[in-house]
Amino acid sequence: MTTPFEYAPAPESRAIVDIAPSYGHFIDGEFREAGDGRVLKTVSPATEEVLSEVALGSSEDVDAAVRAARAAFPGWSALPGAERAKYLFRIARIVQERSRELAVLETLDNGKPIRETRDADLPLVAAHFFYYAGWADKLAYAGLGRTAGGTPRPLGVAGQIIPWNFPLMMLAWKIAPALATGNTVVLKPAETTPLSALFFADICRQAGLPRGVVNIVTGDGGTGAALVDHPELDKIAFTGSTAVGKEIARAVAGTRKRLTLELGGKGANIVFDDAPLDQAVEGIVNGIFFNQGQVCCAGSRLLVQESVREELLTALKRRLETLRLGDPLDKNTDIGAVNSAEQLARITELADAGEAEGAERWSPDCDLPSSGYWFAPTVFTNVSQAHRIAREEIFGPVLSVLTFRTPEEAVAKANNTPYGLSAGVWTEKGSRILLLADQLRAGVVWANTFNKFDPTSPFGGYQESGFGREGGRHGLEAYLDV
Repeated sequence: MTTPFEYAPAPESRAIVDIAPSYGHFIDGEFREAGDGRVLKTVSPATEEVLSEVALGSSEDVDAAVRAARAAFPGWSALPGAERAKYLFRIARIVQERSRELAVLETLDNGKPIRETRDADLPLVAAHFFYYAGWADKLAYAGLGRTAGGTPRPLGVAGQIIPWNFPLMMLAWKIAPALATGNTVVLKPAETTPLSALFFADICRQAGLPRGVVNIVTGDGGTGAALVDHPELDKIAFTGSTAVGKEIARAVAGTRKRLTLELGGKGANIVFDDAPLDQAVEGIVNGIFFNQGQVCCAGSRLLVQESVREELLTALKRRLETLRLGDPLDKNTDIGAVNSAEQLARITELADAGEAEGAERWSPDCDLPSSGYWFAPTVFTNVSQAHRIAREEIFGPVLSVLTFRTPEEAVAKANNTPYGLSAGVWTEKGSRILLLADQLRAGVVWANTFNKFDPTSPFGGYQESGFGREGGRHGLEAYLDV
């Protein structure tokens, strides 16, 4: 993309990461090959280079992991909360100490820019373990109810399935509260991004975590299905697509398993005519182009008040001309690679549908690398609510722009979606922010900012965006018998 001046290359060295040619499952404190010897390859989205092979989990591998977690549960849950907290604190400190290594690894395996993994993902990973370590000995005071013994009871063994867009951060969101509350876990990372979870397994050993408390089984959708179907699990926690979430809900219905789902979204980012437009432009860019738009709570629908539409779009396009797309390991890169060929095909298909349905497509001048999976930042104007790009989750760097005249119209358009995960409001009026926050059907409403996360704040959705909350005091409840 064009820039007012040239940036010198600033690549982060990948030498800090030692990736083994192959990895097995992490079960009962040890790495082991898949029972049937099957493997799958994980590749770098930026170059299509094969990074490693990982075990492809079968139902037998899942069963071994669940049995290890079940065996570890009595001892782990019996520990005083302060003792469990020590392990979480150790994990948090080790994550901080190895943050550069983990940031490079995540960028290689996921495709997102190093400045995002370094400055956003890894600090939040450590923060979640620190935060829930602090809760481990205070569960009786969380306001979630008490048992005869005074402290809420853990559920047991939790099966956790995480997506590929924030592999290590989603791991922290799930494992940290589960361990703090006394549960043991079997976690399945995404098929395309298994490496950071396997490095985390090494961190668990480094922290001296008792064997079987954390187990990690790698694989594809079949592995995930085997985990969901296992009869000895007490809890399923899933983050991913709405379609898969519905399948999991059907599979769990009628069983004793607890379930939380954090699914897709089609977030509305609402800009009023009194908003600080330069600040709003930065929020719009962060809302949809952070992690190449591969964010469940992305602000993929921009609702702008008609009177400032042209001014805002001019400023937004000018800002997009300065974004730098390319090598994710370069510290100057703003837009990295799309995670997989499958996801790139999905983004391309929906963007082409937007054009075919009459929306006006615009992208800045952009040279895409010849290898890897890349998609230029794209803005669609003249979008109606009937367009697929305004209704369906694209999960890519594609922004749909709609307009409104009154606050009532803005709310009606924002809520005209089967999803309900996130929204943003840009205005100088605090009363308007509070009014819209009350009316918008979204689990998170940001005011004059977007994509801001904190371990003390709950996150989750409504409708087809799922149910349950992760983060904050509310995140404890999903792993307690209350």
